[in-house]
Amino acid sequence: MADPPKAEEYQNFSFPNDEMPLSSIIPAVQEVRKRRPPFVPSVGLPNVIRTPQELMVERAMENCAFKSVLAGVVGYGLGAVFGLFTAGMDSSMPNPMTGVADQSAKAILKDMRSRAVSYGKNFGVVGFMFSGTECLVESFRGKSDWKNGTLSGGITGGLLGLRAGGKAAVMGALGFAAFSTVIDYYLR
Repeated sequence: MADPPKAEEYQNFSFPNDEMPLSSIIPAVQEVRKRRPPFVPSVGLPNVIRTPQELMVERAMENCAFKSVLAGVVGYGLGAVFGLFTAGMDSSMPNPMTGVADQSAKAILKDMRSRAVSYGKNFGVVGFMFSGTECLVESFRGKSDWKNGTLSGGITGGLLGLRAGGKAAVMGALGFAAFSTVIDYYLR
C-alpha cells in the first residue's frame, strides 16, 4: 500500500499543462459534472433525489387554490354520500300536503337525488372555504400549528353564519373555531 503524499509534494504539485487556457477548463468541468450524479449527503435517513416532475406536482399540491378546489370536490362527494344515506333512512316520511307517504321508487330516488345534491353543495362550500382560509392564514403567518385551524375555523364559521345575522355569525365563528381546535388537537 502506498504511503500518503507528504506536505512538500502538495506544494510542488502543478497541473499537467499550466498553459491550458481557462476557457477550455470550464467546459471540461461542466462535462464532468453532467456525467457524475449530484452529491447527496447521507444523514442516516434514506434520501431520494426528486425528479423535476415530482417537484412540479409537489408545488401544485401546495398551492392554496388547488387545496381549496380539492377540498371542495371531496366535500361535495362526502356530502352527496351522506345525503344519499340520510335520504335512504327516512324516505318513508309522509307528504306534508296529503299526509300519505309516497313510497314509489321514483319519489324515493328523487328525494335521494335532491338531498345528495343539497348536502354535497353544503359540504363542498364548507370544505372549500375552510381549506382556502386555512391555507391563506398559514401562508400569512408563516407557521403550521393549531392556531391556523382555529383562526380559519372562526373565519369560516363567521362567514357562514353571517347570512343569518350578527349573533349567528359570532356563534358560528366560536363554534367552528372550537370544533377546528378540537379536531386539530386530536389529529396532530
